[in-house]
Amino acid sequence: MPSPSSEERRAAILSMLESATSVQVTQIAEAFGVSRVTVRADLDALARGGKLRRTHGGAVSLSRTLTVSVQDRRVNVNVEAKRAIARVAAPYVRDGDAVLVDSGTTALEFVRVLGDRTGVTVVTDDFTIADYVDRSMPALDVVMLGGGLRKGHRYTAGPLTLRSLELLHPSNAFVTPTSYVPGRGLMTNNQEMAELKRAFLTCADKTFILMDAAKVRAPGLMWFGTLADADVVIMDQDPEGQVGADAAELGACVVEAYTEKKSL
Repeated sequence: MPSPSSEERRAAILSMLESATSVQVTQIAEAFGVSRVTVRADLDALARGGKLRRTHGGAVSLSRTLTVSVQDRRVNVNVEAKRAIARVAAPYVRDGDAVLVDSGTTALEFVRVLGDRTGVTVVTDDFTIADYVDRSMPALDVVMLGGGLRKGHRYTAGPLTLRSLELLHPSNAFVTPTSYVPGRGLMTNNQEMAELKRAFLTCADKTFILMDAAKVRAPGLMWFGTLADADVVIMDQDPEGQVGADAAELGACVVEAYTEKKSL
């Protein structure tokens, strides 16, 4: 029986990842009767195409690794909303820009749609985002903010991270709150992260808030800013116009991805 073609193998690998959390090089090599070198080439090609994420000795499904921090797992069901937000946010990034990208699932979806850009530098505190760019987006560069790693969350925070940020001046900052409380502002659940996000709001020429509708009135303990600190808020939709009302008062613009409606 002839060995499957590279296209057939790669399609089969993706099918394997639909039912399993990960695949191993040795497992694939045995299944298709090919060498480990061939399997690695297949995985590398799929990773470059944004189909999976390479790991040591194998690969994992991007859809199954979308959760990039513990606090975002509660809202990870809104993947399509996050992708819609990402598509609207992408045109704000031009070739050659340096952009600050916050941690979180929405931020990861945003970075994933920048694959056609060249010369873009992504500044981030998020290890999952940095790893994705490194493995799957060869035309982009990454600057990783140093500092203490918050275990289980895959991002850096603390005084060293803030100091790293002080040395940089990105064109745009894309900030992702844990929640938004109308009339009060942007919230998160960790003190060090609140301090870092507060710095994100003022580090760039232009500041964008990326959040889906589920973030409005979601749990969030620590305040870190208001829409007065933002230029543009990009959402899938604005429930009852609550964010738009605050934005109008504070001088920000709200763009709703599903309706392409702008509130000034």
